Order: sequence, then C-alpha cells, then structure tokens
Amino acid sequence: QVQLTESGGGLVQAGGSLKLSCAASESDGYYPMNKLAMAWFRQAPGKERELVAAINPSGASTGYVDSVKGRFATYRDNSEKTVYIQMNNLKPEDTAVYSCAAGRYFGGTYYAHTSDYEYWGQGTQVTVSS
Repeated sequence: QVQLTESGGGLVQAGGSLKLSCAASESDGYYPMNKLAMAWFRQAPGKERELVAAINPSGASTGYVDSVKGRFATYRDNSEKTVYIQMNNLKPEDTAVYSCAAGRYFGGTYYAHTSDYEYWGQGTQVTVSS
C-alpha cells in the first residue's frame, strides 16, 4: 500500500505562485519510490478530473496538459519520497482540488490516464482569485 499526502494549497491572486508537495509512504516494501509513476490531477466543481502533470520514476520524463505548459513544473526527490509541482502565473481557471496519484511503473515515459494510477491522495484546494 502507498499513502499519499498533499500539502501547499491555498488562496492566491491571479499571477501568483504556489508549490504543492506530495509525500509518499509505503507500508510493505513492494513499491519503493523509484518504481512509482506519479502525477498531479485536478478537479474543478462541475468538471471532470483532468491530468495536470505526470512524471516517470527517474524524473527524466514529464508531461503536462496544454493549459499549464510553460507555467507549471513537476519534479521529484525520491530520497525524500516527495513529488512537487511548482505553479506560476496562476489563473482563476486553475482553481480546483489538486490530487497526487501514484502507480506501478512498467516502462515508457509518463502515464497520462487515471486508470494508470492505483493510489490517490485526499487532495488540496487551490483557489485563484481574479
């Protein structure tokens, strides 16, 4: 089992920045951090959950939804068992609950679908005021 805990959400004005963190812990030794694909998803009220950013276990491969490219960056510190997403130039349309997800890695680059991820955090609210 892998437990994920997000932190860093809050209220920020448009144009501002936030950095979210996702701390991972696993209880049985089968899923060390360096074997987990990780991702950030978000869900706004009345909308479907969407992938924001994904990262492979080494951190060498990342992917982003078009609406955040150039503004958001995800990276990871496997020694600290933590994944981060730096969000700059935030816009009101970025307002959502942001959740961290983890899944077993079977090769390739990053994984873009919710079905690729088995473990989810509770989420953290990000609100961007205009």
